[in-house]
Amino acid sequence: MRKLALAALLGTASCVTAAQETAHLEWLNDNYEQTARTARSIWEFAEVGYQETRSSALLQEQLAAEGFSVESGVADIPTAFVASYGKGGPVLAILGEFDALPGITQDSVPSRSLLEEKTAGHACGHNLFGAGSAAAAIAVKEWLDSTGTPGTIRFYGTPAEEGGSGKVYMVRAGLFDDVDFALHWHPSDRNSAAAQTTLANRSAKFRFRGVSAHAAGAPERGRSALDGVEAMNYMVNMMREHVPQQTRIHYVITSGGNAPNVVPDYAEVFYYLRHPHAKTVRSLWERLEATARGAAEGTGTELEVEIIHGNHPVLVNETLHKMMDATMREIGGIDYNAEELRFAKEVYKSFDDPARELGSEKLIQPYGLSLGYGSTDVGDVSIAVPTVGLSTATYVPGTAGHSWQAVAAAGSSVGFKGADLAARALSSAAVKLYTDKALREAAIAEFQERRGDDFEYEALLGDRAPALNYRN
Repeated sequence: MRKLALAALLGTASCVTAAQETAHLEWLNDNYEQTARTARSIWEFAEVGYQETRSSALLQEQLAAEGFSVESGVADIPTAFVASYGKGGPVLAILGEFDALPGITQDSVPSRSLLEEKTAGHACGHNLFGAGSAAAAIAVKEWLDSTGTPGTIRFYGTPAEEGGSGKVYMVRAGLFDDVDFALHWHPSDRNSAAAQTTLANRSAKFRFRGVSAHAAGAPERGRSALDGVEAMNYMVNMMREHVPQQTRIHYVITSGGNAPNVVPDYAEVFYYLRHPHAKTVRSLWERLEATARGAAEGTGTELEVEIIHGNHPVLVNETLHKMMDATMREIGGIDYNAEELRFAKEVYKSFDDPARELGSEKLIQPYGLSLGYGSTDVGDVSIAVPTVGLSTATYVPGTAGHSWQAVAAAGSSVGFKGADLAARALSSAAVKLYTDKALREAAIAEFQERRGDDFEYEALLGDRAPALNYRN
């Protein structure tokens, strides 16, 4: 039935063979090892946000070699790029991330083993994200060529998802204005295409500047910048009692002085504030900044605030998610070989009361609609264009994100198999979007209804330039 529908769409029923229809899956079969090598290379690079020079270059080289035209350095971001293939519509975008997280390292082994030479690690699996998405884009290109289907496939190389909001700058620059649909995925400990929205998020670095002095010999002559940070933190922690229930506020002191006997003349605290609604984030942010101003006033210090990033919540599209859920069920889950099962069992021993059991990597989780308490710059893409995502079990079931167990799996064949499953789901979903006009129309209608006729886009990070040095 699908074959007849595709042939009718193309107007060449006798020319489209079953092999051509599945050209995307055949390419993935033939190039699994290449995808795994790419994922491993990016895992080895472990480059943090806006510094992913080698990771971005590797993906650009692979896509260019497959015939994609590549525009690099887009949206004033050196590591951001767009790779395009085909002509006409529909125009589909597949998103790919590749930034690592600072401060966590781990070898690709099932027990705790730090890599002292590294200062970052792929604890969120973005090495898999980038490699799997690029493979999906190339597989779709193979399918377009094989079937003669009109349309354009694009890969969006999106840096600095972890607190840098790379996609927001790309949306703000208009790079998604002519895109019809966007597809993405994310590493996880489960296989799921359930529709899940996220929290809106804004972050900033609050910098206090005071006057240094000898802390014992002349304390009256000093004005402690660290006092400004601590006074702000104290007031924010009292504020927690008086915010909406779903609010999340967290911070780290990134600079607080170097010696106890010197009154610090500089201190910095880095804050995140989240809530399901962007409007509430803006309102609460005014109160957050008020605590900083009060802290500076009370401690005799000066204040500087730099907004670092800001993400809208994901606008779910159930039409697309139900299609993706059906697609994943057609493909199935992940099967470990004997070596991978030994790896998984050893990792599983390190968990304290895991929420998921070994063996669940074989399953596709039930479909549903829910609120997730993370944040992602995919949210800004999703309010610009109808967007659908999924997750695959790239980690051992029960693994928490941003953990050493996640880094270990992301550099192993357990992670590579998850990336391959994602590539299969993304490319198969793309085929459905290219060939099913009714699906496209229904998804667009839902998108317009959920977003509303009066929607006007305003980036939560304002009009600032990309924060290219936010990881320094």
